[in-house]
Amino acid sequence: MRRRNMAAFATVTTLFFAWGFISSNNDPLLVSLRLIFDLSYTEAFVTQIVFSVAFGLMSLPAAAISNRIGPVNTVLAALVTMIAGCLLLWPAAVADAYIPILAALFVLAIGITVLQVASNPLAAALGSAESSHFRLTLAQALNSLGVVVGANYGARLLLGREAARHTQPGTFDAASRARGLGDIVEAYAFIAMALAVLFIFIWCQRHRIEMAITGGGVARSEGSVLGAFKSRWAVFGAITIGLYVGAEVSVGGIMINFLGQSSTLGLPFAQGARYLAYFYWGGALVGRFVGSYALTRVPAARLLAGCGLAAAGLCGLVVLATGPIAGYAALAIGLFNSIMFPTIFSLTLERAAVSRSSVSGLLFLATSAGAVLPILVGMMADTAGLGLAFAVPLVGYALITAFAVTAGAGGNRLRCRGSSLPVPAHPSTGPASR
Repeated sequence: MRRRNMAAFATVTTLFFAWGFISSNNDPLLVSLRLIFDLSYTEAFVTQIVFSVAFGLMSLPAAAISNRIGPVNTVLAALVTMIAGCLLLWPAAVADAYIPILAALFVLAIGITVLQVASNPLAAALGSAESSHFRLTLAQALNSLGVVVGANYGARLLLGREAARHTQPGTFDAASRARGLGDIVEAYAFIAMALAVLFIFIWCQRHRIEMAITGGGVARSEGSVLGAFKSRWAVFGAITIGLYVGAEVSVGGIMINFLGQSSTLGLPFAQGARYLAYFYWGGALVGRFVGSYALTRVPAARLLAGCGLAAAGLCGLVVLATGPIAGYAALAIGLFNSIMFPTIFSLTLERAAVSRSSVSGLLFLATSAGAVLPILVGMMADTAGLGLAFAVPLVGYALITAFAVTAGAGGNRLRCRGSSLPVPAHPSTGPASR
């Protein structure tokens, strides 16, 4: 049985890699679209907000779908939707307009939302409750690997060709716009083909995963999709995870432009995108592997509090400093982002006395509230500068730290009565995730 769970878990982690790869292309895509369509920072951040809106609209319906048809079939439906979103970018680029591109990205974001809602509780369920922190963090490490590979891919295809010839918005003529949009279509066409291969792989492995779920005693959840709202802990965790996603997306979204400033590192956009991939997202990758081990030694809430404090401190340093110190401090935030999502997610799953799919739906619904932070960051960048814009994620990380302190001090008291999920004294202990 343990071998069956391990094989099924290994299959599920490919999904984490896939959405990490795709989502990481949002940052170089934001820069490319800003150049092509002569957008302000606030307007360009709509590409990020589209994903938050999709989370807000589809998280609870995705949980209802997963409750009804099961997580494996939900994953397959999500992959088909993601393929459709990638392919829709071709007619959107032909239209040579920003709005159709946003519409195609919205379809892609719906697929990613459904995939995440189904996959996270699935990864948590493939083993004991005591090791759920470890499994989700390890799965998120594969997600981070996808982010690093994907961001480098986006840097080369989205910023390393036509966009590399332009450093300011408004410098694209009709021919260069067509080439720049062609780079976007090509990049996402390759992603669509990779998703088609992944769909075939999951289809072939679907019985193995379903047997691991039923064999491990994890039945399909039939609880109400709105049941999570009855759990105070689920609501508390949802607010916190929304803050985390907003902070992470905000920092990644402005990083390339921030590093390109002469007052920071003065990097060309393509090189800044590689720094984003290797240091910011690469730091998250390293942190998740290290964090997977640390969670077998350190209580999850305590580790989360330390990472929250460190990330807030680095944001403060970016606000106050300039030059390489500010640049590398901003990049280092990724290291401390590493364990936040899976730890917040699994802490909440442990304590909520409702179905896992319902809690997962609420948590991903809450990520849409994180769209407030990118909007504020964009407005701050337009009015006060990119450096001062880091004050917005600073506040988010401070509140995440407060969540962790509460969880460590007396989080068990927030649990609803009758929870069927154990909360061990050290919830991170045990053997061997956005």
